[in-house]
This record gives sequence, C-alpha cells and structure tokens, in this order.
Amino acid sequence: MAEVLRSLRLGEGGDPAQACARALGAAGVALSLLVGDDRTAEPLWCHPELSARFEELQFTLGEGPGPEAVRTGLPVLEPDLERVRPERWPVLLPAARDLGVAGVCGFPLGIGAIRVGVLTVLCDGDRRVSEQQYADATALTSALTVTFLNGTGNGNSNSSGNGGNGNGGGYDGGYDGGYTDGTAGPETVPDWPSGLNRPVVHQATGMISVQLGVSIQEALLRLRAHAYGSERPLGEVAEDVVARRLRFKDGLDGDMDDRSGPYSPGGGKG
Repeated sequence: MAEVLRSLRLGEGGDPAQACARALGAAGVALSLLVGDDRTAEPLWCHPELSARFEELQFTLGEGPGPEAVRTGLPVLEPDLERVRPERWPVLLPAARDLGVAGVCGFPLGIGAIRVGVLTVLCDGDRRVSEQQYADATALTSALTVTFLNGTGNGNSNSSGNGGNGNGGGYDGGYDGGYTDGTAGPETVPDWPSGLNRPVVHQATGMISVQLGVSIQEALLRLRAHAYGSERPLGEVAEDVVARRLRFKDGLDGDMDDRSGPYSPGGGKG
C-alpha cells in the first residue's frame, strides 16, 4: 500500500484500480465520485469487471455498503454477506449472491461534512477484514479524498472497460491541506489513464430526460435500472440511446425490443 500511496502523491501513471486491489488483497475495488447538485454516484474506476457490475448494482438499487457509507460518512464493513440480515438489503443480497460476491466493504471519501465519493472493496474468500486491510483502506481513502478535494483527480481509470466522470466530482480546489494523516498532499496531478470518460452516459441521460419529461437525476436512475434489468453494461445501453436504437417511453423501462434481461418485467426476478 505504501507504493500505491506514493504513486498517488507523485501522480505516477499506471492502473490505480488494479494496484489498489492488489495492495488491499481484495477480490476487487471500485471508486465512485459524487457529482452534480444531487450528489449522484458516478463510477470512476474499478477492477475487475465484477466490481463494475456490483458498483452499478448497489447504486441503482440504493442498497449496500457503498450507499450506506455515503449516507452516514462512516465505513460499512460486511465481509460476509451471508451474515447480513435479509431485510437490510432485500434486493441487493440475492443479486450479489447471483454475481458471486461474497463480502463487501464501503469506505467513504470525505472530510467532516464534505462528501467526495466512496471506495467499494470486494472481499476475498476469507470473508474477513484484517486490521492491516482496514488501515490500508482508510489510508487509501484519505489519499483519494485529498486528491479530489484539491481538484487534481481530473483523469480516470477503469480496468474493466467502464469509465466514469473525470471532473473530480465538481471540486476544483478549495482545500489546501495534505493527507488526513498529516503528510503532504499530491505533488502533481495523478496521471490516470485516459479514454474512459463517459460523456455518452451523460448525453444519454439528457436524451432520456427529454423523452420522459423527467429530471436528469430521474433519467440517470431509469438508465441504470434498464442496464441492470437487461444485464448489460451502463455504457453500452447509453450508446444505444444516443444512437437511437433504444428509446425510453413513459411508464416503461425502455424500448419493447430490449426487455429480455432476467430482471426485466416478466423475467422472473425483481
């Protein structure tokens, strides 16, 4: 983890998602930033693909360690989902089981009342979080928090192929501190690999907003729900909307020709 933190401070290149997962000894990691006036969670980078799918799942449903960590500002540790009460996350738990996710922890990015985002960590088969893993995860979230509060996280990475918004959650300075452990902040802008911005998601959201006559926030929720229901990547569904292969209709999740997923109406789930 020390090497990962050093890379953050120096703004070195590479794949931060994969590096963080390896350093934490985790099955996967995902980083989402809170963007816009409504603080919508926008996935920025993740590794592997399973993390991307779970991240979209929990924020589409509004259930899980990630959303809870955002709401409370506190870490949410559930390394063994089999021990979680079913009524706590009634929709997420069976869906996570279908994905093969054994345990998840959510670590909020923020200082005091300032919320920046959340780091979601998929636990390995041990179904436990060691003291060292917890310390490493909190050190990482501290480093990432300062990176984005300083406005230096204006790139992104995602080794699963699904990108995120690269505007640093709308923060462009305004925080002059170092890491919350008292060390200095980043020396340069982190060189996150480019090419993974998701303007297509934002463009599709705007089109859905017009089609349905709803807010941007509601449109993004409908887009995510359709992607979840059809078991397709969010970016792929967004591309269909922009290319006009998929049109959202009032009262429906989407085009009648694209309603075949297991979580769609009549699909036997949800």
